[in-house]
Amino acid sequence: MHQSSERIGTIAAALARAQAQLTNPEKSLTAVIQSPFPRESDRMFRYASLASGLDIVRKTLSQQEIATIQTTRIEADTGQIRLTTMLAHSSGEWISSDWPVCAGKETDAPHRMGAALTYARRYALFTLVGIAGEDDLDAPDLVAPAPTAPLPQDAQGPKGKPTKGVLNRAPALDSHQSAEVRERLLIELHNQAQSEDLLTWAKINLPIKNTLQTADAAAVEAAYQSRLEEAAAPEASADQDSPAADQPPTLQPITRNGVGSEVAEGEVRPSLPALAFPKEPPRKRSKAHLMFVREQPCLVCKQSPSDPHHLKFAQPKALGRKVGDEFTVPLCRSHHRELHRHGSEKTWWLNAQISPLPIAKRLWERSPIHKALE
Repeated sequence: MHQSSERIGTIAAALARAQAQLTNPEKSLTAVIQSPFPRESDRMFRYASLASGLDIVRKTLSQQEIATIQTTRIEADTGQIRLTTMLAHSSGEWISSDWPVCAGKETDAPHRMGAALTYARRYALFTLVGIAGEDDLDAPDLVAPAPTAPLPQDAQGPKGKPTKGVLNRAPALDSHQSAEVRERLLIELHNQAQSEDLLTWAKINLPIKNTLQTADAAAVEAAYQSRLEEAAAPEASADQDSPAADQPPTLQPITRNGVGSEVAEGEVRPSLPALAFPKEPPRKRSKAHLMFVREQPCLVCKQSPSDPHHLKFAQPKALGRKVGDEFTVPLCRSHHRELHRHGSEKTWWLNAQISPLPIAKRLWERSPIHKALE
């Protein structure tokens, strides 16, 4: 939205003189717009960085006594982050434009909000002073595509095409942003007390960890492994302090959750502390909980009724077995179909900017089946 002072004659004349000297910045960077359709190729274009454009604009406008000012604000009604770009003349006259940046919830992911803000600053400033910082997408055939590295052999299909559901990882952060995100992850990791909380934290923050620099990612992985060992240490010490620890290990049938019927005939092993990787418990099934999830509004569009969607990545894959019903979230029929057609479930949730695992956990804790058992 354009705004200005009551009179703009002086600043308009000064801006006209500046535009006679302004030149378009060099388009040294390349961007790729990935097509959602498998038979349509990606589109590429070149663009100039914000820094190169600022150098040209400031140098030229300052000669005409015009200052550039860019500020941000969060709207109280919608929570949306907006950018205001202003050109202010020494006479007191000014013109400005107002651009939307992103939703306020993006402040939880500073690197994503920063990327959106950088794009908004570049487009707003270049538009206001009248220069072009990117190629014209209406003529994509004129853009020379940059060479791309081939996918690894294991990520290609039988005819050399990418396999369905290959996750396009986000670009790595620079060293400063990577260090900030690393410290935030380490603080969150330190506050996780139980092994179940650590597992949920890891599934939510794995995509963020993959955007860090190599050294920062290794530091987060080492801290996570250390917290896992610390969480398991009390259980191990409790087993060692028990009177049974003084007795030699006895041979007992292998059981799963105390059910001896699953033991292979004649198969035995020593009874050891439960510190090793346990066998997977039976997956929970509850029609009453699925009905409860069905009554909840869709996580995306808030419409009802919904389908109870099982989060496939919440548990290890097993032949012919869905994940447990405690890992279900509500999705309306259209978004449920869209998710299944997408191919990569994790990518779909990332694009929707929703973390479904904590929501599924809260729904399971609120489920009426627990009241029935009391």
